[in-house]
Amino acid sequence: MRADRLVSLVLLLRRHGRMTAPALARELEVSTRTVLRDIEALSAAGVPVYAERGRHGGFALLPGFRTELTGLNHDEAIALLAAGSGRGEQVFGLGSALASAMRKVLDALPEDHRTTASDAARRILVDPETDLLSHRLATEEVPDTTMIVVRRAVLSGRRLRIRYAAAGRAPQWRTVDPIGLVTVRDRGYLLATRSGEDRTYRLSRVSAAEELPEPAQRPAEVDLERLWRERCERFLSGSDQITVLVRVNPARREQLLNTALAVRAEEPDADGWLRLRATFQDSWHAEWALWQLGTNAEALSPPSLRAAIRDRAAAIATRYGDPSLS
Repeated sequence: MRADRLVSLVLLLRRHGRMTAPALARELEVSTRTVLRDIEALSAAGVPVYAERGRHGGFALLPGFRTELTGLNHDEAIALLAAGSGRGEQVFGLGSALASAMRKVLDALPEDHRTTASDAARRILVDPETDLLSHRLATEEVPDTTMIVVRRAVLSGRRLRIRYAAAGRAPQWRTVDPIGLVTVRDRGYLLATRSGEDRTYRLSRVSAAEELPEPAQRPAEVDLERLWRERCERFLSGSDQITVLVRVNPARREQLLNTALAVRAEEPDADGWLRLRATFQDSWHAEWALWQLGTNAEALSPPSLRAAIRDRAAAIATRYGDPSLS
């Protein structure tokens, strides 16, 4: 619709400051002629759009111009309201802010769209707490006071001091340069550098945080998606890591997912179990994780892992097989 496109045009100019007609056309996926017609329409409606001539010219809004236009169409409002009903918003301590934003979204909609959008959002469930097997999904809690400090340091670009407990180690204070925050399956991560070296911290292991006055040593621009992908690839390519083919009872699937580094493939088996290709930190980690599942899992490969679990089971059977101690 043209009204949506006009709002998008204004928002693009507000965001970028100045844009050429061809650049606007690419963003809006219309012709340059259509952009010029839209500019004329905005000017006629009183929006202060002006043209700058020359090699580096383009269209811009008068400095200080603000508008309350939201530009939300019906589907966009439903998407926001449905997303707001999930649990992911709690990861970075933004639950109350999101609730406030949802109220403003509803208030910004035309009167005849409010009821239908709100009702439609209630019919879409995002990320429920349990799966089809009534197994409660594990979530990681981060104290709001800690999360607020971490988030503030990330956004303000200041150094951060965190009390962090690495796996199997006692908590220690570390000073880091925060880069960004990432959430994956309700797990939150802080991407940072420490003494110039890349570091990734699980937020649930941060028990306290302090924002420091000095600025963080980090690039002014960041492609967080690319950075996360690169760190994941480095993490998954460790020399000691092992990929295992395993069968697991669906009722214990989440337990396996919570201990594995990654699951590369998953498919149902003939008997209703699941067949997964999972990556673990090393052979000992894989053996430990599958041992916790008992008879609810079976390692299919590599053979060395099957042998290790068999030998452990045999040793346990021998230990408890003496009838004189019964």
